[in-house]
Amino acid sequence: MRKLEGKVAIVTGGGSGIGQAIAKLFGSNGAKVIVADIDEEAGRSVVNDIKAAGGEALFEKADTSQVEDNKKLVEVAVAHFGRLDIAINNAGIAGVGQRTGEHDIDSWKKVIDVNLNGVFFGCRFQLEQMVKNGGGNIVNMSSIYGMVAAPMNVAYVTTKHAVVGLTKSIAVEYGADNIRCNAVGPGYIFTPMLEKNLTPDLLEHFAAQAPIKRLGSAEDIAKLVLFLSSDDSSFVTGAYYIADGGYTVVR
Repeated sequence: MRKLEGKVAIVTGGGSGIGQAIAKLFGSNGAKVIVADIDEEAGRSVVNDIKAAGGEALFEKADTSQVEDNKKLVEVAVAHFGRLDIAINNAGIAGVGQRTGEHDIDSWKKVIDVNLNGVFFGCRFQLEQMVKNGGGNIVNMSSIYGMVAAPMNVAYVTTKHAVVGLTKSIAVEYGADNIRCNAVGPGYIFTPMLEKNLTPDLLEHFAAQAPIKRLGSAEDIAKLVLFLSSDDSSFVTGAYYIADGGYTVVR
């Protein structure tokens, strides 16, 4: 049984990593997927893969730090598919590794713009449309660092904590409108962003620290997002799901 049959979904950061895995899994579960990414080549490649597997998708280039790009994504969903049922606000960046008192101001602003403002801008227009629909479902991508600290990563940690608060606020405000909103907190997941920012030795270190003794996969997170986006989780809202192989349990 396909869990999202006939649903219309936006996936930001859908061109690679976790976003790519979510978009493909949604496509195989019957959703019509708008794959949004700043990287046009990567995004179109994901759309082609979804179509080749028998799914329905389209690509829309978007910089989620920009208000108008978020507004346009919703407009595209409605123009092409008539509605918006699901939104996955997944796009994010890591930022630079510096102590708070020495942190580059421009880097701080960039991380805030993408990881926090981008999620808020997305929710702002997604909610507006979902109220018109009579319901909908939002999943915001946080991190384990929405719960704990990571030295030398103050901007990232701040935004991921804030995404959890934003998610809970939306859940409280929009539950009566038949709109659910949840957050996911991935741990160390083997994605291009992680590979780019960590050395092989550090990747091995973090894998060893989890009781499961491995890094997560993008597909691990996509399956959790599918659950939260489907009717299987119809009584779940305002929740923050950690998926880290037990990493934070023993920290």
